[in-house]
Amino acid sequence: MTRAGVNRRDFIKIVSGTGAGLVLGFYLPPKARELFAEPLPSSFAPNVWLRIDPRGTVTITVAKSEMGQGAHTYFPLIVAEELEADWQAIKVEQAPTHPDRYGSQSTGGSTGVRTSWDKLRLAGATAREMLISAAAQKWQVDRSACYAEKGKVRHRSTGRALDFGALTEAAAKLSVPEKPPLKDPRDFKIVGTWVPQLGTPDRSSGRAIFASDLKVPGMLYATLARCPVFGGKAASFAAAKAQAVPGVKKVVAIDGGIAVLADSTWASLKGREALEVKWDEGPSAALSSASLSRLFAEMAGGKGAVGQKEGDVDKAFAESGNKIEALYEMPFISHSPLEPMNCLADVRAGSCEIWVGSQNPQAAQTSAANILKIPKEKVAVHVSLLGGGFGRRLVNDFVDEAVKISQTAGVPVKLLWTREDDMQHDLYRPASRHVLSGAVDRSGKLLGWKHRVVAPSITGQREPGRIVGGLDKSALNCAIDMPYAIPHLLVDYVMANTAVPIGAWRSVYASQNVFVVESFLDELAHLAKKDPVAFRLEMLDKTPRMKRLVETVAEKSGWRQKLPPGHGRGVACSFCFGSYAAEVAEVSLEKGRVRVHKIDVAVDCGLGVAPNTLEAQVEGAVALALTAVLKGEITFANGRTEQGNFDAYPLLTIEEMPQVAVHIVNSYEPLGGIGEPPLPPVAPAVGNALFAATGKRVRRLPLPKLI
Repeated sequence: MTRAGVNRRDFIKIVSGTGAGLVLGFYLPPKARELFAEPLPSSFAPNVWLRIDPRGTVTITVAKSEMGQGAHTYFPLIVAEELEADWQAIKVEQAPTHPDRYGSQSTGGSTGVRTSWDKLRLAGATAREMLISAAAQKWQVDRSACYAEKGKVRHRSTGRALDFGALTEAAAKLSVPEKPPLKDPRDFKIVGTWVPQLGTPDRSSGRAIFASDLKVPGMLYATLARCPVFGGKAASFAAAKAQAVPGVKKVVAIDGGIAVLADSTWASLKGREALEVKWDEGPSAALSSASLSRLFAEMAGGKGAVGQKEGDVDKAFAESGNKIEALYEMPFISHSPLEPMNCLADVRAGSCEIWVGSQNPQAAQTSAANILKIPKEKVAVHVSLLGGGFGRRLVNDFVDEAVKISQTAGVPVKLLWTREDDMQHDLYRPASRHVLSGAVDRSGKLLGWKHRVVAPSITGQREPGRIVGGLDKSALNCAIDMPYAIPHLLVDYVMANTAVPIGAWRSVYASQNVFVVESFLDELAHLAKKDPVAFRLEMLDKTPRMKRLVETVAEKSGWRQKLPPGHGRGVACSFCFGSYAAEVAEVSLEKGRVRVHKIDVAVDCGLGVAPNTLEAQVEGAVALALTAVLKGEITFANGRTEQGNFDAYPLLTIEEMPQVAVHIVNSYEPLGGIGEPPLPPVAPAVGNALFAATGKRVRRLPLPKLI
């Protein structure tokens, strides 16, 4: 028996089944038996997104990963709204990973709701219409006289009602309508309302199970010794001392390093410490932050690939006598989610089973199949809850490692990364260098704008064949196609790839480009002797949604109200991932350090599906952004990452977290994302507020001690 009282046979059935409830299958209390009971024969399942059993329970399948952002709430919310389900009768299960059944199962780029909105609404509406038809047939009444409401179908004239559960058998026999009618969003009853996240009780009580909590019979724990230098490899190793550590069972080599397998995490870690490895450090052994800075500076003087050009920039600058130049720099930063990378893999003859918290399980499935040279259908990937993602878990390097170790060792393996592994072998947000020039005319209007971005390309490093002519437009996100009307503009890009591994960090390049753009706009507003809000508003006529947000956040924050001595306010805005955000920060200096007192955030993502979850997303984005603004920097020496834990790479503390006021502006426009758009304006709003408070302009993050 397992500790939770589920026997071995039931456990294997729960965690390895390809049917319903895979994420909930990781929960091992006794109630698991009920949760994983086979669907009743008369269950009604008109599509892959939902089923209703004769007891009236509505089970909704979620094909995106849950990492605290609310996927297990807002996806069911959308289905339940159109279905007219009773929210109290909803259950959620994680979709099994499949190459195409659910479409893309990747959770990143703030795409979850906006790419699933239509199909989930259709799923709910389809089931609703079939249940209404089934009830009308039972009552032998005109279908138009019936309607669905809160888990029942009702007959208008007589008041008769049937629970959804009583209609499942009849509904399952009906043909599926091709184009069921959808509700007018203004008639929504639960979408757009405050609904508690469904997983909160389990997460807050510690009952929630993550991949790092899982076990399977015969499993060994593994840690991997990796070369500390980027691109290095093991030249040779001696395993005798590691194998002498009590509990160590095997030491195996894979192409990414040397794995130590043991009957406990502690034994594996001690075995890795005892392992004797001679590293071939390769060509990056001399890499350092200083050498990277010199490289970026040198490349900034070369030729850039044009990302956007408007008007005649050179003529505008020649005719303007009121212009400035500026150099901005951004550091590498780490994801450092609280749950380090981990994966449980069980490779058998001709098949593989994986349990992992991944933002991109289909890629994990494909990669494992390629490694093992088996069909994708023979790789089962069970997606657990994620203890933080921020883009790091979009790449499955740690999954590949676990698969290779299990394949080589011939046993199920749980690979665990330590915090040091996670921080020193991260896929860092790229550093960048920005060279800017701006000119205003005699009336103080922005006339000309030049911006050169020097940065590594995530796409260029991982998929170089996709880069044409040296231009990676994704690296110019929010540096091009700005919401402002600027008559003369030139933005170009210099790709500065290095050996440092890089990847998407929440809001990706927008997180740095918006800091640069919105900070330099403030510099130009100061040059033009104009209020920063007014300066922006006069350029936003072509972007009315953004203009409304800037006006809203200025009003809500009390932009023109007097502040205490030594305090300052700063404004910034951006459009990315389909949504608009505008923010005002209030800051002061305390013993030379920036103290952020309050941040007002106005967001327009079309419609706030779950306002409380949206607010939590905004607050999380602000916290992560402030960590980067005030503290975040990864540095390198001798080809190695210098930081290894939170003592050297500190997080924002509770005491440092400001008050965050979220102002949701619903527009009923096409849906945008919300996980990433609130993050980019934080840094420039804080930097601009610091200038307002002190007159000191900071052009490099993290913010230094000023006194």
